[in-house]
Amino acid sequence: MIRGLPRRIAGLFATLLAASFIIFAAVYAAPGDPAVLLSGSRQELTPEKLAAVRAEHHLDEPLVVQYGRWLWDGLQGDLGRSFQYRDHVADLIGARLPTTLELVAYATVFFVVLGVGSGVLAALRRGWVDSAVVGGTTLAASVPAFVAAIALVSLFGVRLGWFPVTGQGEGLAGRLHHLTLPAFALALSALAVISRVTRQAMAEAYASDHVEAARAAGQSERQIVVQHVLRNALGPIVTMCGLVMAGMLAGTVVVETAFGLSGIGSLLVSAITTHDFPVTQAVLLLMVIGYVVVTTLVDLVHPLIDPRVAPGGNPRSKPEGKTA
Repeated sequence: MIRGLPRRIAGLFATLLAASFIIFAAVYAAPGDPAVLLSGSRQELTPEKLAAVRAEHHLDEPLVVQYGRWLWDGLQGDLGRSFQYRDHVADLIGARLPTTLELVAYATVFFVVLGVGSGVLAALRRGWVDSAVVGGTTLAASVPAFVAAIALVSLFGVRLGWFPVTGQGEGLAGRLHHLTLPAFALALSALAVISRVTRQAMAEAYASDHVEAARAAGQSERQIVVQHVLRNALGPIVTMCGLVMAGMLAGTVVVETAFGLSGIGSLLVSAITTHDFPVTQAVLLLMVIGYVVVTTLVDLVHPLIDPRVAPGGNPRSKPEGKTA
């Protein structure tokens, strides 16, 4: 794994470089003239004034040159200035990123605890319990995040009044109280995925030969589950948890908008609506970086969790000339 680390890091940077160029080019290919937005007024915009604005902000240069300038500035921490807020993009993201990270972390706790727990329960209790878990997770997976958000607000926020429906709250207890409904809405579909993966991994581990050997050796069912079944199922469970958590940054767009949270998801929606290109580029790039970094870490950790898997995600092959 250590020998393959430079190759993985090189692949990570190559992926981020390609993604950054696609994001930069796609945003500038969208409708709307950045020079008009940068001028601050749509009145009395003469061709000379637009040309001066383009020259000032290097918009008259080729796309590749603009991308290189933007990438170099970004590596130095300068992500540009927002068209809408007239503030540095890095400052806007820095002010809103903690809320999004807290939301994703809280949602991760939900889907890991409830998803893994329900998957283990379904694998151990075949029959009506398994059927109930499968039916419940199927329903949860079919509910879009914005529908779940509306339902949670209506039931627990409006009717019962247990949780607030807007804002972040203050202090640890206040933030947890305010983020409970958004985190659960964000985690609902992920919970279903993790539960199914856990159930399947546990079922496959139960059917393995060494479990039968352990049972024949007189080990208790509890020992078999903890030492053999759950341990062998841990690799795919952890891998899927990491992949789901990595993709949650994009899922915050809907949830933060529905609950009025000031995170980077709602910032992205506002930036797209107002054609705020620098903010849109920076937030999209941040989401891509988060996903690529987390998935790379999961890929590196997987062989450590499951020794049967070689680095790269492929099963280890037995040496030639040897038998099990």
